[in-house]
Amino acid sequence: MSSVAFETQRAALADVVAIPVTPFAEDGSVARDTHRALLRRLLDGGITTLTPNGNTGEFYALTPEERRLVTELTIDEAGERAVVLVGVGHDVPTAVASARHARELGAGMVMVHQPVHPYVSQAGWVDYHRAIAEAVPELGVVPYIRNAQLTGARLAELADACPNVIGVKYAVPDAARFAAFARDAGLERFVWVAGLAEPYAPSYFSAGATGFTSGLVNVAPAVSLNMIEALRSGDYRAAMKVWEQIRRFEELRAANGSADNVTVVKEALASLGLCRREVRPPSRTLRDEQRAEVAAIAAGWSI
Repeated sequence: MSSVAFETQRAALADVVAIPVTPFAEDGSVARDTHRALLRRLLDGGITTLTPNGNTGEFYALTPEERRLVTELTIDEAGERAVVLVGVGHDVPTAVASARHARELGAGMVMVHQPVHPYVSQAGWVDYHRAIAEAVPELGVVPYIRNAQLTGARLAELADACPNVIGVKYAVPDAARFAAFARDAGLERFVWVAGLAEPYAPSYFSAGATGFTSGLVNVAPAVSLNMIEALRSGDYRAAMKVWEQIRRFEELRAANGSADNVTVVKEALASLGLCRREVRPPSRTLRDEQRAEVAAIAAGWSI
């Protein structure tokens, strides 16, 4: 399949790539109606790219059945209003089954989570992604790269074998490394998504990214859209004004090795009455004083 066939998917990556939360009910199950309501809020807010089963969605804390449910709810709710990029991962058979499930439901792309394994060779990284990409040649495939050792040449090798590898979610916190990696792999060959969200978006856009992921978007879609509009127009001063606006919120999420990354987003949503604050282990809820600070930030954005 030619790259022309993936024009819609490529355009969807060059945008705010929303990573929705997975809200839980009082009994601990996925809160389906709340999930749908949160997705509608994103869509109504102007978001057109959704990633079910991303890290902000607590991918690794969901059961296989819950991951399928989240995919189904998202694709159903999105309809024609958004392109859906389904997160897949774990062992190869599990990732392939998830990717095929996404294809059956009409998703346009899959995002392959970083392989969770203590021993990841670069050649093995290629093999892992190739097995998944070859199983769903009709879907756009987006590797989620968090491995600072991986070289751009390995990504190019993967795409030579699998032309449906069309974009990259790059999440190594090093703008210079990203700039080099993208050029080694092929700057124009892939859509580069800043995988560390708004805090890194200005520096990564300056080096060639054209989209960024966001968990904050769950709380304030307009804030994320303001940033990408500024970046698209090359107005870095305006983009940094948004950066300053979201700085404290993102610092709370990033503290202690991102221990509260999802927790802070859900706390903000809870303060607005949009979902319960509960997260699953190994995440945990915030202390009272942190809750108050998050609520104050969220209230400021909602005015």
